[in-house]
Amino acid sequence: MNDSILLLAATAASIGFVHTLFGPDHYLPFIAMRKARGWSMARTMSITFLCGLGHVLGSVVLGLVGVAFGLALGRLEAFEAVRGNLAAQALVIFGFTYCVWGIHRALRNKPHSHAHLHDGEPHTHEHGHHHDHAHPHGRNTGNITPWVLFTIFVLGPCEPLIPLIMYPAAQHSLAGVLLVAGIFSVATVGTMLAVVLGASWGLGFVRLGAAERFSHALAGAAICVSGLAIQLLGL
Repeated sequence: MNDSILLLAATAASIGFVHTLFGPDHYLPFIAMRKARGWSMARTMSITFLCGLGHVLGSVVLGLVGVAFGLALGRLEAFEAVRGNLAAQALVIFGFTYCVWGIHRALRNKPHSHAHLHDGEPHTHEHGHHHDHAHPHGRNTGNITPWVLFTIFVLGPCEPLIPLIMYPAAQHSLAGVLLVAGIFSVATVGTMLAVVLGASWGLGFVRLGAAERFSHALAGAAICVSGLAIQLLGL
């Protein structure tokens, strides 16, 4: 393995880190959904890992197929661009829909006052009727959310990966292809996990107070914004 491949591997690690860090869609959905749905840290990290793995494997497989069949780089990049647009649109639609549902849910759960007599003295208290609670025998729509995110992340491409793979392939180095793809994947998924872990831990100390009932709406808005950032800003 020559020095150029080793240099490319180091470049892959740097690009994987920067690409992920400056792409809020790589971590914001998991941070927002953990806060809204009350996921445990273990579950949040597991979902993040699986979504990240599906995210990078989609581009790795496409790159290897391109290498095997001798497809031109421009054709692969065009296909990746289409995948990227579809993934961004899916994030926007999912985030917007979840936000609307969250607003509806919050308005139904608006606290209200009731007057009562207690030891002969009137008093009032506030409460809502739609708190989060488990239904062991019912359908839990929250279980759908991780699968929706996983599907979107598998659909979404890692744009820098295809050109990184194609160069060592042009040098007829299968070991170089695997090395570059592996290092890029580890850097991408590792950065996703680190950001989600750090931000989720920090948000654990944040209390929204009266706005807590809008946590689902805020999560949906955050996901929608991350999708718009991809389309409008190219992040």
